[in-house]
Amino acid sequence: MTGTATPISASVNPAANASIAPGSDIRELFRAAYENRYTWEPGFGGYQGRCVWEQGDQRVEGQFRVGADLKASVEGIEDEEITKAIGSQLWEVCIHRVRRSFEQTHGANTFSAGDTDAVGLEVIVGGKNAGDRYRIKDSVVTMVHRQIHGTVVTIFTGSTTDTGAGYLSHTYSSQYSDPATGEARGGKSSFTDTFVPLAGEGPWVLSERVISSEDPEAPGGSSVQTFRFEALKPLPQTSGD
Repeated sequence: MTGTATPISASVNPAANASIAPGSDIRELFRAAYENRYTWEPGFGGYQGRCVWEQGDQRVEGQFRVGADLKASVEGIEDEEITKAIGSQLWEVCIHRVRRSFEQTHGANTFSAGDTDAVGLEVIVGGKNAGDRYRIKDSVVTMVHRQIHGTVVTIFTGSTTDTGAGYLSHTYSSQYSDPATGEARGGKSSFTDTFVPLAGEGPWVLSERVISSEDPEAPGGSSVQTFRFEALKPLPQTSGD
């Protein structure tokens, strides 16, 4: 069971946002999209399994563990950079599964309507995170444009996986740029994420991530890395849990 990936455009009602005037308060529309993201239930206990990294004709395999504290450890791989890369993917996925209320995350922000295009309705952020922008469509965040640590990251979501308890991004792209000039920093990366419910029931965890990054020095102008997480199982619960 891996869920069904749904292209964003497949369920679009073109007129859905046509009546929303620019400048309108769309806090509740953005809240609905925020709360529609899949997050782990409180009490996440951690999991473990086998990790595989592939690029071209290179392949390495090791073991990984993600604790209840969301800290990931990778063992059995000699290459330190690959070990770090695998750990980074696990951490990035985990941090987005943490459940935080809308008010915790966005209580100090305002949300106003911008224009509507094929990607969705523009959400212009004011307040604490003024300058950030999003687009939403059918209660899915289809674009993120945020400044993080002095760099702007822009993410477009192409398709999602429906878990029955919220959506996960299945295909998406990311591009970093200079906040002052808008000039791209590095090439664009495209991601394909596959999630599965742990032990057939949940929580949903990453089983594969394929990253294609623009690289003028690589054959075909891009480099592809595949991260696979296999033989997944929950961590054994200690007595007293």
